[in-house]
Amino acid sequence: MAEIFTAQHMVALVTLVALEIVLGIDNVIFIAILSGKLPEHQQARARTTGIGLAVITRILLLLSITFIMRLTDPLFTLLGNGISGRDMILLVGGLFLIGKSTFEIHEKLESMDHTDQRTAGVAATFASVIVQIVLVDIVFSLDSVITAVGISGNLWIMVPAVVVAAGVMLWFSGPIAHFVERHPTMKILALAFLILIGVMLVIEGWNPEAAHELHLKNYAYFAMAFSFGVEMINLRLRKPEEPLVLKNRPNIESAD
Repeated sequence: MAEIFTAQHMVALVTLVALEIVLGIDNVIFIAILSGKLPEHQQARARTTGIGLAVITRILLLLSITFIMRLTDPLFTLLGNGISGRDMILLVGGLFLIGKSTFEIHEKLESMDHTDQRTAGVAATFASVIVQIVLVDIVFSLDSVITAVGISGNLWIMVPAVVVAAGVMLWFSGPIAHFVERHPTMKILALAFLILIGVMLVIEGWNPEAAHELHLKNYAYFAMAFSFGVEMINLRLRKPEEPLVLKNRPNIESAD
């Protein structure tokens, strides 16, 4: 047990915690947007449940390392590309993210005249939001766990890293959700980020070798960081005015 507390393992632990937090930001944003569709008194519970399920999913996957490694073995060939279990999950998850985020943007921006009747009977329920969160948790957890196994195959390092990162995400999930809800342009930007991530997952699922060689993740995260920086400057310079209200936006008092 004492051999766990070596300098090498401590460096691996810190690296994994930082990596899990970075990889978990996408998950937290998606959870924040979905939970924002619920009544205000259910939003915190939805965020806590979503992040808790993400932790459970990651730990279960870590405890099934042998199964995870088998997911990278090709199951069949499609148009010259070998498709593995991991590739299928990334493809389906990416398409789900693209479709869901596009639908959310359309729902928020379409005119009142066209949405009042159609959305009256399709209000989000707690169960439906949790189901969608679970689906996305599986996709993000799989990518996160495979990356963690590549850095350190030691469960005594990977599991604490996942738990610590989840605690950090849980702590910041509330402020992130409120910030996104108070700034509609930031919500649209976040949904655009999720579309970009979905496209990246589809490419990685279809041809992971090309995705790694082209360093798509580096370009995607740079684009997101640049866009976020520009939007933060825009928020600072924008003159105080009545904020734009998106469709189905919860009643949250502005504290700007």
